[in-house]
Amino acid sequence: FGSSGSGFCVLPLSLQTLASFVLAMAARYMILKDTVAEGAAVPEKVKLKITRDATLAKEKETAVAAAKTDHEEQRASLKNRTQQYEKEYSDYQKKLIDLRREAKLGGNFFVEPEAKLLFVVRIVGIIKLSPKPRKVLQLLRLKQLHNGVFLKVNKPILQMLKLVQPYVTYGYPSLKTVRALVYKRGHGKVTKQRIPLTDNQIIADKLGEKGLHGMEDLIHEIYTVGPNFKQAANFLWPFKLSAPRGGFKCKRHGYCEMKGGDWGNREE
Repeated sequence: FGSSGSGFCVLPLSLQTLASFVLAMAARYMILKDTVAEGAAVPEKVKLKITRDATLAKEKETAVAAAKTDHEEQRASLKNRTQQYEKEYSDYQKKLIDLRREAKLGGNFFVEPEAKLLFVVRIVGIIKLSPKPRKVLQLLRLKQLHNGVFLKVNKPILQMLKLVQPYVTYGYPSLKTVRALVYKRGHGKVTKQRIPLTDNQIIADKLGEKGLHGMEDLIHEIYTVGPNFKQAANFLWPFKLSAPRGGFKCKRHGYCEMKGGDWGNREE
């Protein structure tokens, strides 16, 4: 509740926040113990109440212990997977470096591996926008100015980007960029609501059946374009970014044009 003048106004509370609050309160909920004087006559209803409270207390203790054990196991497994991901990233970079050196020593050219991931940002609004590009932007979930989404590099996506090329800018994000976006601007779609990713449990509740239980699992699935990329990308709410510091250079011209501009493929 927040004060509003002389009265109070009710602030909207998301379902995820409410559920977390209820679970936290359940662990701290106190079940009273009724004490009865020795030798005193106890009514039948009081006996039933004492029995019920004892059963509830035992169930609560078991549930809290099980939840704590499960939470610790999830944290430990997530930590191990994170270390495996870091090793995978470093091994891949070392492999590329070795291949580049080998090609250079042999006097050959090294062809860089094709990118699998795109990050697309909308750079224009809706004024004087024809229906077809507007529909394509809607399908790409770029409904507002400076919205950004992760997309898989394939033929249908590239064909759609051709239709909206003057209205978007895109490139191939690095691991550092993906991690910074998810950690700093990441929001999840939970019951059609935009929920900030402040807890791994939010991800586990929505994507746990796909094997994604935390932020690093989500980042790995996005960056490597894994088998569950579609579910992971749809779970992430389109990123709401700010305008570039100092403004755009020239939205009317492409990034690769001789004059220089903003729209189009920036590669890296």
